[in-house]
Amino acid sequence: MANAVGDKKLEGDIEFPGELTAFIDEWKQKPGSLIMILHKTQETFGYISRPAAEKLSRLTGIPLARIYGVITFYHFFKTKKPGKHKISVCLGTACYLKGSQDIIDEIRNILGLEPDAVTQDGQFSVDPVRCVGCCGLAPVLTVGNDTYGKLTKDMLPGIIARYQNV
Repeated sequence: MANAVGDKKLEGDIEFPGELTAFIDEWKQKPGSLIMILHKTQETFGYISRPAAEKLSRLTGIPLARIYGVITFYHFFKTKKPGKHKISVCLGTACYLKGSQDIIDEIRNILGLEPDAVTQDGQFSVDPVRCVGCCGLAPVLTVGNDTYGKLTKDMLPGIIARYQNV
């Protein structure tokens, strides 16, 4: 596929799977399509790297500054690779009132993580999210497709242990 400098691959260029390229081709001319394209890119790679954002800019004609403006405005989009096991803790009203911030703090303490960091072995990252949709189970966290509700701090080591060495 040709890019901004002919057929040469740009330094730091990233290979997009055919499915993603086809999606971009289908959506790039539609008004307001950037968020859809960013969602598909993050779904493909787990985050949106600088090389991926640069390639999106070349493929869509959207200025890189605009792409980064959207990525950094919405907390959903990540510019750093998440851990293999992404722990999402709900900070919606019900969860927050039932102590979800304390849950985040305790998980970070157990894993030795700063905000927006990944464990040294690349296994875990922790992200606050606005709502998981399980308000009756507050406070709630998810690890991949697994949901844990009515959490207490003493439950966290056991939950984390399920994903270690997996």
